Amino acid sequence: MKAKKTVFVGIPQVVEQSSLRGKSGGVVGKKTVFVGMSGGVDSSVAAALLKQAKPNNFSKLFGRPTPKGFRGYLVIGIFIKIEIGGDCSWRQERRSAFTAAAILDIPLYTIDLSKEYEQAVVDYMLAEYRAGRTPNPDVMCNQQIKFGAFYDWAIKTRIDADKTQINADFIATGHYARVERTRELSMINSQFTNSKIKDIENSLEIENCKLKIPKDLIKDQTYFLYAIDREKLAKILFPLGDLKKDEVRKLAKKFGLPNADKPDSQGLCFVGDFDFKKFLREKIGVKKGEVKNEQGEVIGEHDGVYLFTIGERHGFTIYQHSNDEKPYYIVTKDLANNVLTVSTTPLSGSSEEVGEIALEKVNWLVTVKPTTAKIYHARLRHRGALTACQLREGEKGEWRVIFTEPITSPAPGQSVVIYDGDVCLGGGVIK
Repeated sequence: MKAKKTVFVGIPQVVEQSSLRGKSGGVVGKKTVFVGMSGGVDSSVAAALLKQAKPNNFSKLFGRPTPKGFRGYLVIGIFIKIEIGGDCSWRQERRSAFTAAAILDIPLYTIDLSKEYEQAVVDYMLAEYRAGRTPNPDVMCNQQIKFGAFYDWAIKTRIDADKTQINADFIATGHYARVERTRELSMINSQFTNSKIKDIENSLEIENCKLKIPKDLIKDQTYFLYAIDREKLAKILFPLGDLKKDEVRKLAKKFGLPNADKPDSQGLCFVGDFDFKKFLREKIGVKKGEVKNEQGEVIGEHDGVYLFTIGERHGFTIYQHSNDEKPYYIVTKDLANNVLTVSTTPLSGSSEEVGEIALEKVNWLVTVKPTTAKIYHARLRHRGALTACQLREGEKGEWRVIFTEPITSPAPGQSVVIYDGDVCLGGGVIK
């Protein structure tokens, strides 16, 4: 099937041909899944696995029991167009997504979320940089775009295809994460009766979902997913949760996908290698400042403290730098005086060690908040080591993370994600 290249602006109106048949919901008995297809190998294989899924192979494909009454998935690909600052790299990615969709024989539609992305992600980053904080755009992108604007559109909007109206029962992406689903009985007013029969009659079976780390620990993306709404987990599928990256590439070759060996995307969410520092210079402006060593001597200059992150070693100028001299790493940022302090000793945060940090904008993905007595583990950066800690709830939604051993002080604005074993409990932003 050759997919047509169609762009939707605002609330999408489907004009692309589709092979769907039947009444609302497509094929009778099948659940409809809108798969976010980026043009990369991960989302393409995710779509392929969902299309292959049948009652007799579901458990083998996804590593969990076959859902009750499962008949298969009706898979529809969705490409999310993001164009920022005139960057048109999305066109090439969309061509790749259309090729994959054609090979898999699934329809692919395009929605334009550039405006939503600029408001939710770009404006957030600019505000954080202006305040001297280090933002985490991938967290915001997942919360506000992939599992925000896209999720809301997919679940709520009915699209027309061959006179068939459909909306999504689930959305799926190529993230490396897992959602564990268990059925539980929620008792209603059982304290008012002594009858076990009435207890059962007054109970409601609900689905409890937990976000868990994937099989591939190197590709684990739960750090970037902690901020999504807990209620949405029930309608989110992560088909790659029980696969490793090399297995995904092998499957891509098996499915005949031309992006099987395509390198993983790098850089900013959706826009890849977009020159964000250049963008910041244009939006915020250049403000020359001094670069000092740890002795307080001026040894160079920079274009603005807001452009740099603790631990970075590129982008500033050292006046006299010999070829055999070690590289300099940023160890502190003085926002008020627009001064960077650098050292030849790399640091992941400031030189100060701390025993606890405060979190704001905390989001929990579990129904019961963490307790103060238990030992949990915190991750302070993607692929960072897990550090033992305890938690204490404060006022106005603030939480404090108390580490069992001092850590190098992390950059304000970054995220801390809390784990209990293989379960991602949630997290927050460093104050």
